[in-house]
Amino acid sequence: MTAQTSVSSGLTTGLYLFAALNDFVPVVPVVVLLFTDAGLGPVEVSSLFAILAFAALALEVPSGAWADVTSRRRLLALGASARALCFALWVLFPSYPAFVLGAVLWGACHALTSGTLEALVYDHLRATGDTARYPRLMGRSRVAALTANVAATALAAPLLALGSYVLVEVVSGAVCLVTAAVALCLPEGAGARRPERGHRLTAYLGMLATGLSEVRRDVVVRRAALLAAVLPAVLVLDEYLPLLARSTGVPTATVPLMVILAVAGKAAGGWLAGRLAALRPTALAPALGAAAVLLAVGASSGHPLGVVPVAAGLGVVQLSIVLAQARLQDVVRGTARATVTSVAGLGTDAVAIAFYGWYAVGSGWFGIAALFAGFAVVPLLVATAMPRWLPGPGAR
Repeated sequence: MTAQTSVSSGLTTGLYLFAALNDFVPVVPVVVLLFTDAGLGPVEVSSLFAILAFAALALEVPSGAWADVTSRRRLLALGASARALCFALWVLFPSYPAFVLGAVLWGACHALTSGTLEALVYDHLRATGDTARYPRLMGRSRVAALTANVAATALAAPLLALGSYVLVEVVSGAVCLVTAAVALCLPEGAGARRPERGHRLTAYLGMLATGLSEVRRDVVVRRAALLAAVLPAVLVLDEYLPLLARSTGVPTATVPLMVILAVAGKAAGGWLAGRLAALRPTALAPALGAAAVLLAVGASSGHPLGVVPVAAGLGVVQLSIVLAQARLQDVVRGTARATVTSVAGLGTDAVAIAFYGWYAVGSGWFGIAALFAGFAVVPLLVATAMPRWLPGPGAR
């Protein structure tokens, strides 16, 4: 085995393991229930999600530029450690102020990971002349993540039965620390620059300006970044899926098991991303439009089996996310790859905040089913723009 093959194998294994551990967090599928059962109302619950998104939004682009001038694997480890601290705070001080501080730490974890991981993987593949593998690697990393999510969701039920929410949070924090250790073992790649100590601020500001300039001046990059920003925001529906499931009348202990079906739908979409990497925008757009209809119909049904069309719709959304993000990486020309990717992440956070506001305000007049279905208009609008805005396979 050559050194290059060994490093590539290490990247693949490390990527899948990091992605899996990053989603093997049992508190995620029940976090909205944790907040609700702690006595928080709909406005307070949505405020926590909004605070998380605001923290991620504020740190998104700065952390992306940071990832372009320093060790990307260390930033990934720092992000996982921040989320572990979040859960520790919630265990020790289960109150709204602690929930707020934890949400900020969780948002920092999101910002430090978003853009950093994608840039690390793509730059490594570019250095080895193998960027065609990117959609398959990232798609299958999402499958690994979602499979781990299924396992974490299934684990949440017995953990709740054994130790209530405290045990769920302790296990989640421990997994985050292991995730940080795995991040430090990833191959660094050739993308991140390491300027001398006295020039780090100058290099950081220069990289930040370079990335923002590319998004502003290059219409192809700008449109690709916008699509790559909005599509992942659709998955904010995951946060409210447990409430949607419980609204159909099933017991709380059954909710995590219902959520597994939706996770399986997204896993199928991620797995197909490699096989459908050459799918043209004119073919992907109608599929995404159909997914929007499935999300609305499933949410509005009021029946536990409504999760089936919701799962199918989320699967198509996940496929679209992987392909849109891969096309964005293909059209980035400059060295500020993580910065450009983080600009897309910034848009994702902005759309997510809009949905949290939609839920907080709309909950006074509408139920969870109507609010969930109403957000399906977002992928429908993206589908109308996709034929003109999404770059084709191998655009550059």
